[in-house]
Amino acid sequence: MNLAHLLEAGMLVCFGFSWPLNVVKAYRAKTARGTSLAFIILIITGYIAGISAKIINNQFNYVLCVYFLNLAIVSANVFVYIRNKRLDKKSSGSKNIKIKKLDIKDIERAKEEIKLNYTNSLDELINGEKSFVENKNAVILFGGSLDKNIPVADLSREYNFNFDIYNKSCENITLPAALEYFKENIAKMIPEGIIIHLGENDISLFQNDSAAFDNYYLTLLDEIKAVNKDCRIALISINNPAGNKNLALMNAHINAIAQTEKAVFINLENAKLWNPEATKAANEFAYAMGLKIRKPLRDVAEIFYSYAFHSMNVNAKETLVG
Repeated sequence: MNLAHLLEAGMLVCFGFSWPLNVVKAYRAKTARGTSLAFIILIITGYIAGISAKIINNQFNYVLCVYFLNLAIVSANVFVYIRNKRLDKKSSGSKNIKIKKLDIKDIERAKEEIKLNYTNSLDELINGEKSFVENKNAVILFGGSLDKNIPVADLSREYNFNFDIYNKSCENITLPAALEYFKENIAKMIPEGIIIHLGENDISLFQNDSAAFDNYYLTLLDEIKAVNKDCRIALISINNPAGNKNLALMNAHINAIAQTEKAVFINLENAKLWNPEATKAANEFAYAMGLKIRKPLRDVAEIFYSYAFHSMNVNAKETLVG
């Protein structure tokens, strides 16, 4: 038995293993939403190319059979997609008929229910309270003024995050105040991951007493681990486009803290080099394959701060600080 052929067959089996699960999942879902026909066609084209190469080289063996098996399973996704598209159309038509049967009072009542479910009341708007329920064991973005404006919910949908993530940043937050803020607003959520971007408002503290700066940071991390000992933690640097020596030293301290506490350190000076579209493509591939992968905090942070660098402010390069 040719070892190269055996390894190639093993690769094909591993690569195609998730497709039967994807067929079953799509069939049970009874909707084509979230399925990319173009992606499926691309995979089919790849298999056809592989089969053609085998035939041209007269390599008629069991590996070719595996190619055909994978091609058949992937092709089944096309038929399920077509079937689900038809079901979506029927479902849409059924909804339209039901809407037509509603009288004016029913329509107005439905509108009021939507308003109650999806908008804030006047009191909520005044008090800043949210009308949705925040789930526990989510990922938290905890930073300052810039971070508070990052649209994490929109980016989460755009990049197909398969976990809950909430923005709990606070304008003008300082390290001395961060501990109490965490206890009051974040601890009860028992986060499974937290991205921390603090320090912009603590430059004077660091210059006067770097040991106190470190202690505040370490105390915050200890509290996070007390809430969830397995919490994933990422520490974000303070952006330093001008090469300020004090900021550079502060970032060195943050990096050292990250290494000591086994957290991820992310340098914002590389934000302009990040390519979140590549991450998005990988997410779409994993989603199409039916895979559920817990996204590394580094990828999440790069998506958020790449967005901040490129989209939130024309002069983001100078303002990208915690």
